[in-house]
Amino acid sequence: MSKILSLLFLSLFSVSALADELSGADTAWIMTSTALVLMMTLPGLALFYGGLVRTKNMLSVLMQCFMLASVMSILWYAVGYSLAFGEGNAFIGDFSKAFMMGVNKDALSGTIPESVFSLFQMTFAIITPALIVGGFAERMKFSAMLIFSIIWLFVVYIPVTHWVWGGGWLGSMGLYDFAGGTVVHINAGVAALVAALVLGNRKGFGSTPMPPHSLTLTVVGACMLWVGWFGFNGGSALAADGAAGMAMLVTHLGAAGGILSWVFCEWVRYGKPSVLGGVTGMVAGLGTITPASGFVGPLGGICIGLIAGVVCYFCTNLIKNKLKIDDSLDVMPVHGVGGIIGTLLAAVFASTALGGFGFADGISSMMGQLKVQAIGVIATIVWCAVFTYIILKVVALFTGGLRVSEEQEQQGLDISEHDESAYNQ
Repeated sequence: MSKILSLLFLSLFSVSALADELSGADTAWIMTSTALVLMMTLPGLALFYGGLVRTKNMLSVLMQCFMLASVMSILWYAVGYSLAFGEGNAFIGDFSKAFMMGVNKDALSGTIPESVFSLFQMTFAIITPALIVGGFAERMKFSAMLIFSIIWLFVVYIPVTHWVWGGGWLGSMGLYDFAGGTVVHINAGVAALVAALVLGNRKGFGSTPMPPHSLTLTVVGACMLWVGWFGFNGGSALAADGAAGMAMLVTHLGAAGGILSWVFCEWVRYGKPSVLGGVTGMVAGLGTITPASGFVGPLGGICIGLIAGVVCYFCTNLIKNKLKIDDSLDVMPVHGVGGIIGTLLAAVFASTALGGFGFADGISSMMGQLKVQAIGVIATIVWCAVFTYIILKVVALFTGGLRVSEEQEQQGLDISEHDESAYNQ
């Protein structure tokens, strides 16, 4: 009798354990996070960037973001997800999940449906090419932008994603990149800088004022980015747990610190704080805390944000005013530089002595973790810079040049590329 009861107990336990494999709480949170990250691109980034360009180029930015959301989604479904997260080798995945093969309603990735995980990662593959738009805004052909983004996804974004999150060599080394310091921000920043150098400056850059046409839209977009970033970083915990909660807390503190230090720098230098400086500092703080958000405590969050505002502020002035490089919407000095310092500072503030959660398995010291972080940063910069340059040159050959004509640039991309106007009178 006792044996029968024992078997019954074990049977019930096994059923319970199987039922617990899928977590409703985790699934609900990652579904919510997915929606938040998509909101960061549409309409968040679209409005943020759209407000920063001149009136005649507003629709072109919105169209680029919309089209990238569409095309990147389909490519991610076809082979992108498989190449990024398929088993493959240390450098690239395989085609075992091409066209979402095996990703049915019962397939799990940890405690959540694999369909939800793949969709969550898809939103990252959407926003990263969209960020690059800020580097060549107001002067690149729509067709060239589209072809470049498609090739760039496969040659740059997907390999680095696999290296870091898909079981590749950087992840195996113990690289700390919780939500995209290398994968998203360094990649986007470096690509934008290379694109700005290859295309050249906008006509009149440095001699003709090019103020944002609607800071109101930019602030609205920035607010959506701030809220959406809770899904970006908090969702990267892939669970509704304490790690997600802490990631959200340090994300918010990073944004607050970035705003404060950037605005303070402006206030000291020019005597007045600007709205544009406030929202740019916010993005700098958010981008910089991103790689560290799952490994640091509140002290690390606010310190990283404060550092980000100062460093990114001076890098923006260096690139735009000293080096005279027309990275139109400051993608490299804000996202690229933010990703670099955030990835490196993750090694510092992950220390338990500073309120962090400790170093990666097999790494026993801050210097050991910092070495791995530096390798990740350098590898991402080199890979992205080299292949972005090659892709741009190849695309230029097949599209008759990357830039619109001088006459079309003067007219504005809304009319010359889309035959529409954002504001009809």
